[in-house]
Amino acid sequence: MNKKVLEIRDETIFDGFTVKYILKLVFKVWFKLAGWRAIESGHEGAGITIAAPHTSNWDVVYAMGAAILLDIKIYFSIKESWCRKPIIGRLMMWMGAIPINRDSGSQGQIEKIKRFVNKHKKRRIFFLFTPEGTRGKVHKWKTGFYHLAQGCNLPIFLAKVDFRTKESGVFHTYHLINNHLVDNKEEDIRSIQESYKSVQGKFPTLQFPEYIGPMPELSDLEAKILRTVYSAKGVATRLEITAKLKVQKLSIAMLDFLIEKGVLEKTNKESSETQYKLTFAGKGCLLHLYPALN
Repeated sequence: MNKKVLEIRDETIFDGFTVKYILKLVFKVWFKLAGWRAIESGHEGAGITIAAPHTSNWDVVYAMGAAILLDIKIYFSIKESWCRKPIIGRLMMWMGAIPINRDSGSQGQIEKIKRFVNKHKKRRIFFLFTPEGTRGKVHKWKTGFYHLAQGCNLPIFLAKVDFRTKESGVFHTYHLINNHLVDNKEEDIRSIQESYKSVQGKFPTLQFPEYIGPMPELSDLEAKILRTVYSAKGVATRLEITAKLKVQKLSIAMLDFLIEKGVLEKTNKESSETQYKLTFAGKGCLLHLYPALN
């Protein structure tokens, strides 16, 4: 006997005035007592949102709390089996669950979600996915979120639940270049993954990519240098960086210091002058330092 297809709910807990504001009060008190903070990067409209690392069910609770405190409606992906449980299933669907049945084929799942996303894409809604796909240890991300963002022409919101800093929310809006002649998927995902290496999950040993500790401390000038190299399409000479920064002089020692920190590297491109480019670690730092990069 075929099971009834579970459709994504249009109306969820985020649409009910009374329950929503009761929960808002609860989370406001909870976050204050526990020392947590909801963060917002100034994003607008809908976006495909990834949350990492995912090592505990508490991730969903803190993500939900931040969304309610910031008046953001979220939908989150979850195994369909959870949504079919008699009481828990109804509760999950009411909270905004997107039931994922991987046995039915990934393409069908993506098309189903795309139809729903396109229906609501003008609203301030986060469609939340955990690229690790499970709370257990994995060695790669599921990349359906990337294809979904491409297909729906939506940005990717980078969200975190950081148990070191006790912060929950979106720290960056990642805009994809929708050009069928250029395939940036591998580079985009690797840059995004680098940004999550400094986010500590509840159980750091389970997270992927591997947790390496807090992001390197960078001064305002050092951060501006990274952004300048990024805006120069990834490669620039010291003189070009100096000119773009509108400073009189930029020492080689400063650039060498950033190389030691692992956020810049020298390139082997043929040139009469040394050129510098961002490492993937440097790109990951930028995603934390700036809510959006043009």
